[in-house]
Amino acid sequence: MELSEISINYSPKVKLSALPKVLTSKDAETQFRSVWSNKMEYIEEMYLMILNRANKVLGYSKISHGGMSGTVVDTKVVFQTALKAHASSIMLAHNHPSGNLKPSEADLRITKIIKEAGRIMEIPLLDHIILTQEGYYSFADEGILLSLLL
Repeated sequence: MELSEISINYSPKVKLSALPKVLTSKDAETQFRSVWSNKMEYIEEMYLMILNRANKVLGYSKISHGGMSGTVVDTKVVFQTALKAHASSIMLAHNHPSGNLKPSEADLRITKIIKEAGRIMEIPLLDHIILTQEGYYSFADEGILLSLLL
């Protein structure tokens, strides 16, 4: 009987000293916008940002690509990516093609699930940002992350 080898690999391309640091929601917004696709106003997507203990950005990953009114996010994919990249913490961002910055019930639900999974895995969710062409909404700045206790 043959078994499949499972390989976990993360290959950083940039020196640690050159990585950007994220300390505020504005910093996170800037970093997410720098990697976002050109579909901000057309297709809802979610991106994951991986941070080390010093809040330096180790990398990002598009974890979901949906339609005009929603996207499906798999918590297992979020944490598979976070673990592979040696995350100390994570941030999420997704866009609202409608231009509405208000979080939906689905946004609140997935944020709560990922926050709890991160708590258990000791990879805290520091923020979830909603982006539109003209602005952003930070779950952390608005106190939503604190109120999403299970």
